[in-house]
Amino acid sequence: MSKTLLREYYELKCDDRGCRDLLTEGEKRMISDGFLLFPAKLQQCDVQNGNGRVYGRRVLEREVENYAKMVAEGRAIGECDHPDDSVINLKNASHKVVRIWWDGDDVIGVIQCLKTPSGQILEGLYNSGVKFGFSSRALGSLGPCPNGTGAQMVQEDLQLICFDAVSEPSAPNAYILDQKGPMYEGLEKGLSQIFTKGDRINRALNNIFIR
Repeated sequence: MSKTLLREYYELKCDDRGCRDLLTEGEKRMISDGFLLFPAKLQQCDVQNGNGRVYGRRVLEREVENYAKMVAEGRAIGECDHPDDSVINLKNASHKVVRIWWDGDDVIGVIQCLKTPSGQILEGLYNSGVKFGFSSRALGSLGPCPNGTGAQMVQEDLQLICFDAVSEPSAPNAYILDQKGPMYEGLEKGLSQIFTKGDRINRALNNIFIR
């Protein structure tokens, strides 16, 4: 089955432009030290999204657990706007996720803007009140949703890559890649640069235990 580059958008919604009550005392101290941090909705399970896709809880919980290890290691970075592939370009990094958790069916994260050119752009947009949100970038295949609504169900081979800051109200069309084609091979090479050997071992163990 061909894999798809999946990108989903969730608008940043907070009346006080930050929901500061969700931040820990340590995160509030970082703000006092000049860093911009704010919570944001990153993903959602068991609900058809604007792209007509449904992420099952079990699969998404597995990927969030894998991603949480990258968060703990300080490697959970994202870009300002979506690139057209699975590779995270360090020179375009604008933010990192410093904490991630579940709130009901929603995945919430605390975002820290980086002191990079792209991070300064993102911080400027935020401070100017520009509306934007966060979009997950993942690799996976799609199948028919069993509820008969015509939605597409994200399959077991989902691999969450990162969360990007984006402005568009819905993600662009995903890219269908032939597993035997050069584009797919390029994606696999990109994933090998993102996920370390330890990441792949943790992913395999999570697959075993969650099943």
